[in-house]
Amino acid sequence: MTSATASLERFAADKLGQLDRKSLRRKPVETRHRDAVHVERDGRELINACSNDYLGLAHHPEVIEAAREAAAEWGAGAGASRLVTGGHPLLFELERRLAGFKGTEDCIVFGSGSLANLAITPALVGPDDLILIDALAHACLHAGARLSAARVEVFRHNDLAHLRTLLAAHRAEARHAMILTDGVFSMDGDFAPLPEILALGEQYDAWTLVDDAHGIGIVGDGRGSAHAFAPPAAAPLQMGTLSKALGSYGGYLCASQRVCELLRTRARPLVFTTALPPASAAAALKALDLIETDAELRNRPLALARRFCSRMRLPEPVSPIVPVILGSADLALAASAALEETGFLVTAIRPPTVPEGTARLRITFSAAHSESDIDRLAKALKSILKQPEAAE
Repeated sequence: MTSATASLERFAADKLGQLDRKSLRRKPVETRHRDAVHVERDGRELINACSNDYLGLAHHPEVIEAAREAAAEWGAGAGASRLVTGGHPLLFELERRLAGFKGTEDCIVFGSGSLANLAITPALVGPDDLILIDALAHACLHAGARLSAARVEVFRHNDLAHLRTLLAAHRAEARHAMILTDGVFSMDGDFAPLPEILALGEQYDAWTLVDDAHGIGIVGDGRGSAHAFAPPAAAPLQMGTLSKALGSYGGYLCASQRVCELLRTRARPLVFTTALPPASAAAALKALDLIETDAELRNRPLALARRFCSRMRLPEPVSPIVPVILGSADLALAASAALEETGFLVTAIRPPTVPEGTARLRITFSAAHSESDIDRLAKALKSILKQPEAAE
């Protein structure tokens, strides 16, 4: 072993030791998905209550068949970047459908939601500009902000007064400004106050980018967080993913035709990345068909989340994401392990994914769950947390 290799090994061992002492090391576990809500780990079948497959469409037979047919016709991969030879017809069709669904002029499909957020902000702002970002926005929004080299100011979660203060203090110094926020926050399940954020954006000439990864398909009649308000709070930059409620893979930006045209040339993770495989585009198109035509499917995850929260005496949720905050990483890991013993998969979420002292169980609800699944989960968790039974 060379000295350089040895120093690298010592560095990795030291960092792993630090993570172990804080109960923060991550270890992927082989998991076989039997269907939308049943998985197998170590020979045991568990009910999955932490997936982002909110509508169960990743295992829907029509979505699977659409992907299979597309792979047979168009191949397993796109072969190159969109700007070289990767522009197969399904991607153009998907972009038209998403733009229509979200109510925008145009759309760009990216290789993933994370790639989209690493692409959009650096393509629009730079060193002479200003970014205001919610403290609890997704990590890839923060990463895109840092990549842009713009000045980044973090405002307290959903704190409009703090956002206004930062805009008043710094906007005049910047050439351009952007406000970055989730629509539905991935770890807490709450909404951003989009109408008020957009009003501030108009007042201070700041372009608002909304990450709707956890909104599309399940809130606002399936059209996402902007459409959960009346009238809809349509941001000029509406980003999202195909990998959650749509059951496929990929990301997108819905915006004006001019903005999308600019990003097709300037967004490096689009220009320099192989295009989305045809099967993923076809699966997303079929998922959109199902979402647009089935209101019961769209509404079921939130209904189940509310059933669970009623039994747990938790506040009524506004999305299918319900956090049970336990504080320390050790407590969250212990509760997760105890739930697994009762037959439920609910992974512990620990820093840095969530702020220090807010380790939690992040429970998510799928249209494929049964009412009895939810009732048994609530009963098991109440027992683990030593809560008294609530009157039914």
